[in-house]
Amino acid sequence: MQVRRVVPNVRSEALEESADFYGLLGFEEVMNHGWIRTLASAVNPAAQISFMGEDRTAPVTPDLSIEVDDVDAAHAALRERGAEIVHPLTDEEWGVRRFFVRDPNGRVVNVLGHR
Repeated sequence: MQVRRVVPNVRSEALEESADFYGLLGFEEVMNHGWIRTLASAVNPAAQISFMGEDRTAPVTPDLSIEVDDVDAAHAALRERGAEIVHPLTDEEWGVRRFFVRDPNGRVVNVLGHR
């Protein structure tokens, strides 16, 4: 399994203002679902940051997202190790398959793959 990108998820009630602020640092919007906005570097598209007020399809807002090339293998490996799965493996309408897991520091990680 390989990691494709890591994206910090910043909880925010100021999505528009956050996008404007980080736009001044060279980020451009690459996704906007209304409740989550993801910005990426124009020259390095894997350099991303997301802002969200809440996760509308999960019970908790994740602290970061990690995109992997095989989300099912990641899910299986973490379950075998006894990790706490916070949100089950789910196919989302916007084209990702994902689950949430709690890391040893108590942070919630959104592990995802594009379908």
